[in-house]
Amino acid sequence: MRHTRTAAKEPRREAGRAATARLSLALLAGLAVAACAPAGETQARQEHKINIAHRGASSYAPEHTMHAYLLAIEQGAEYVEQDLQITKDGILVCLHDLTLERTTNVEEVFPDRYREVTRGPNMVREWWVSDFTFEEIKQLDAGSWFDARFAGSKILTFQEAIDAIRGKAGLYPEMKAPETYGERGFDMERLTLKALTENGLDQPGADPKTPVIIQSFSAESLKKMHGELGCRLPLVLLIDEMDRGKWVSIERFREAKAFAAGIGPSKRILEARPEAVRWAHDVGLTVTAYTFRSSNVGKYKDVAEEMSHFLYELGIDAVFTDNPDKFPRRR
Repeated sequence: MRHTRTAAKEPRREAGRAATARLSLALLAGLAVAACAPAGETQARQEHKINIAHRGASSYAPEHTMHAYLLAIEQGAEYVEQDLQITKDGILVCLHDLTLERTTNVEEVFPDRYREVTRGPNMVREWWVSDFTFEEIKQLDAGSWFDARFAGSKILTFQEAIDAIRGKAGLYPEMKAPETYGERGFDMERLTLKALTENGLDQPGADPKTPVIIQSFSAESLKKMHGELGCRLPLVLLIDEMDRGKWVSIERFREAKAFAAGIGPSKRILEARPEAVRWAHDVGLTVTAYTFRSSNVGKYKDVAEEMSHFLYELGIDAVFTDNPDKFPRRR
């Protein structure tokens, strides 16, 4: 599928990218801290909201495929998210799940390559990414599950994602289950940083048109990136409902500030604890909420209204959305 870029969108998109690049630099340098930031940088953080395509434009195309990434850029996303998994031969690929069966035809292509795993009371069959080589994974159809129009879509390597997105939007990789991969002999953090280093994207501002922010649900993984590996890129700690008792307090946000530039809580956490936005900003953390999609808007009339509430009433800084075209830009 080819998406034609319209000239009318270019000035707004370029302005957004410039502001996004400034924000990324401010995050890393600590300039987002209200108490000590220059007024211009603080105001930029408060006024410019960030549109992040969750797995690409995944309401309209199969997640983490080239279709979804290119469409997200066309729809005005300032960042495109990549969930990272690791193949048997150590290649980073873009896929949300640790296993292949939900979004590919792996059961047809490799019917006997499953693991039997106990999930609750049931024994299930799972085809783990880390049990397949990159060459094998490239044989899979990653589009038909979404719609027949996308038949033949392939799982992308992180490098392929970088090549497709670079210069058009920022990269927002998530290190998925680094502890699980560590148990299998892989170092997710080193592989991620190595890929960015090889592309000259391991330093803030290295490519102003391609800012990079790294995220993870694992605090230990981010601590390793920040401390042991000396990563200078902005890091964001994701927080789900199960973790909110552990991380959602101003004291814990102060702890997070030692290794992260921002937090990424679920929107349910912020609905229950809206004061968490103020706490995070008070200690100098940005707030990026997930996930906003047209298929699940709750009490709101549509996803644009839902995002608007979180961005402009609760005051968060950015959203992960399956619908980047519905982002409610006020300025």
